[in-house]
Amino acid sequence: MAQKLWDKGFSINEEVERFTVGRDPEMDLLLAPYDVLGSMAHITMLESIGLLAADELERLLAELRSIYILARSGWFQIEDGVEDVHSQVELMLTRRLGDVGKKIHSGRSRNDQVLLDLKLFTRAKIQETVTNIVSLIDVLIAQSNRYKEVLMPGYTHLQVAMPSSFGLWFGAYAESLTDDLQLLLAAYKVTNRNPLGSAAGYGSSFPLNRQLTTDLLGFDSMDYNVVYAQMGRGKMERVVSSALASVAATLSKLAFDACMFTSQNFGFIKLAPQYTTGSSIMPHKKNPDVFELTRSKCNKLQAVPQQITLITNNLPSGYYRDLQIIKEVFLPMFDELNDCLKMATNMMREVEVNTEIMKDERYDPIFSVERVNELVLQGVPFRDAYKQVGQVIANGEFVPDKHIHHTHEGSIGNLCNDKIQEMAQSIVSEFHFERVMAAEKKLLSDIENLIK
Repeated sequence: MAQKLWDKGFSINEEVERFTVGRDPEMDLLLAPYDVLGSMAHITMLESIGLLAADELERLLAELRSIYILARSGWFQIEDGVEDVHSQVELMLTRRLGDVGKKIHSGRSRNDQVLLDLKLFTRAKIQETVTNIVSLIDVLIAQSNRYKEVLMPGYTHLQVAMPSSFGLWFGAYAESLTDDLQLLLAAYKVTNRNPLGSAAGYGSSFPLNRQLTTDLLGFDSMDYNVVYAQMGRGKMERVVSSALASVAATLSKLAFDACMFTSQNFGFIKLAPQYTTGSSIMPHKKNPDVFELTRSKCNKLQAVPQQITLITNNLPSGYYRDLQIIKEVFLPMFDELNDCLKMATNMMREVEVNTEIMKDERYDPIFSVERVNELVLQGVPFRDAYKQVGQVIANGEFVPDKHIHHTHEGSIGNLCNDKIQEMAQSIVSEFHFERVMAAEKKLLSDIENLIK
């Protein structure tokens, strides 16, 4: 059995080991490429301060690149008896390089190692999520422009209220996602700071060059105070999960609308057949199961920030094993949300809009406000105009004029979709993903060509 990094020469109860290790090996497989990246930056720094020889660094980097390829290709495994990804990487290096492999841990702890892995993983997943959000925004804006002239009922209290349009409906969710991007940008800025060198939370007597590892890994800055670097574990996950939960809330509301609007009592939209399912007993059914599952998954994701808060909110400064459990709720969150984003994008791209909704007489009263406004423009005081039109409706004599003319910013006739897209693009540009990609590419040299 492989030694643990903390091994002191005595065995522990197998039941206790199973309980304390938990799902860590499963979660750590997600972190493996990032653990390797962090080790490459760390040993490069160790060589610069004289704790590794140049030839040792060269040999270690070559082996770490090989391990990185394994991790990226899905072939990396944590062996039975090996506690975590950090132990597995060090074990593989020691098997191949002997004592040189044992030198990579100088000046760091598993505490700052896992902090770093989580930050590298999170910023990569945020980039993937941002890409998917932008794709959905683009589809929503395209559909908003396509159907900007098609009216639909607007509701308050689930009662028909005023004229709306598909241009407004699609565009509203595009702008909501744009605000979600702003939250995600703030979360990214909290994430993209380097904790490496904080060790167990109190620094090191080695003359570590933390700025060098910050630059090598493409971080915006470091977490300067070593105690805060450790206190940041859990906080970063809570901040990021809150931003992701905001995206999930937007998707959940979109899914609710879509499920409701596809029902026969509304009949506003039709989903492409592949996104619906039938009934085992009713041959006419086309159930919006994909959007129903999207709604459910996104509602579940909105609970993650609260779970993280409950795990961390009574912990003092320093490291505690409680923090291990955060990985189980946080790491899977990205893939679940990104699956929902991709599905929503496909469904919105292929959705069929009912362009004849407003011919139904049940929606005639929603044009009453337009008539009130016309009277006001003719000089009738608003309250008097309101009463006049109300009486006409009560008498069953209201005849709507369905040709409406809204011109102000953000209204039916002036959607401002170009402004929404500009805002989204401006926010995305502030992430500066290109800096991270350039730093990682330099650290990995030409390894990407080998992976392909």
